[in-house]
Amino acid sequence: MGVATAPSARVPAAPDSERTRPSRTHWQRVARETADDLATDAAARERAGKAPFDEVSRLREAGLLTLLVPHELGGGGADWATAYAVVRETAAADGAVGQLLACHYFLSWSARLFAAPARAAEVARRTVAEGWCWGGGLGRQEPPLTLTRRAGGLVLDGRQSYATGILVADRLAVRAERVDTGEPLAVVVDPARLGVRIDGEAGTFGQRLAAGGTVEFDAVPVAAEEVLGSLSADEDVLSPRAALAAPLGRLLSVQLLLGMAEGVLAEARDYSRAGHSPWRPDWPIGSPQDPQVLTTYGELTVLARSAAALADQALNAVQGALARGEDLTYDEYAEASVLVAVAEAAASRAAQESTTRALDVIGARSVSSRLGLDRFWRNARAHTLYEPVTHRLRDVGDFFLNGAHPPFVLPVRP
Repeated sequence: MGVATAPSARVPAAPDSERTRPSRTHWQRVARETADDLATDAAARERAGKAPFDEVSRLREAGLLTLLVPHELGGGGADWATAYAVVRETAAADGAVGQLLACHYFLSWSARLFAAPARAAEVARRTVAEGWCWGGGLGRQEPPLTLTRRAGGLVLDGRQSYATGILVADRLAVRAERVDTGEPLAVVVDPARLGVRIDGEAGTFGQRLAAGGTVEFDAVPVAAEEVLGSLSADEDVLSPRAALAAPLGRLLSVQLLLGMAEGVLAEARDYSRAGHSPWRPDWPIGSPQDPQVLTTYGELTVLARSAAALADQALNAVQGALARGEDLTYDEYAEASVLVAVAEAAASRAAQESTTRALDVIGARSVSSRLGLDRFWRNARAHTLYEPVTHRLRDVGDFFLNGAHPPFVLPVRP
């Protein structure tokens, strides 16, 4: 099925008062059609490992890059619940492209949390007008990027690894520390600017099409308006609403993992219905005659659906926190953040178990590169290595036992 394209530019735009904002059902249909399109050649594209310029074009043509931009600024006007559903649908077809889209949503929307309203609106307008795809990352890294004040203004120096989307990005959002104050700041940089050098991740075994790699900055000038705002974890600087960036980003990771789990189970089921049992070749897979296969599928379905239910709880909490706006308290932020951590732990387990045990169900046939089932395992494992859940489990335990608020920690790779 082909990509559902945005309305043609040749059609005169209706006045704002006459426009109808696309519904969530519309965007879910667009996401499903785009995912179907990506799924047709997912295994071949993953084997080729080329920078995903074509994939980004598919997302752009479908209108998905501007999904979260307010309708009055030219975007899709969708909410986060819709964006999460789109990421999950995309990841079920192609986990790497799902990560690329998740990173774009998180970074392009971050201006609304960290920048002044007028600046955030300008970022959104240009994202739509110029068709920007965002890449980079706002998570803490060592050593940090640095911002130094010189006669002409600020300059950015340093090297950032594990950055998603940088090979195809029109704008980079990165975390950098002021040398004079030590304050961490969110900074937007044009990757075409002199002094920016980008290298892809050579030989990575998973998430090959997430356009990840390393970006180096050598005395790159940064204008005042390109500093979006502070990323300080100090509660005197960071408002509870801005702190929501952490659970917002981590819930993208949850949807990404759920999509991978659901995607591999769907493909394994389709193959099982046409294949044979690895334990009893005379029994067709999918038949009640093979209780081992049925039990495995039952266990993996329970894992995936349990994780999905926890993700729904976390989503409701995050949406409620966003709706509170400036009235949000740190206690309310902590509740939402912990629920996201719970969902992240469950989704990580569901993705790792599903992508591993689905190969067991298919048996030796799953080693075929033609099937490409191994890409689900490699993608899920790569993502969980970058975002291990050990710290999230510790946060959940500390909250449960001691009532401690989870720390403000932005994801390395949403």
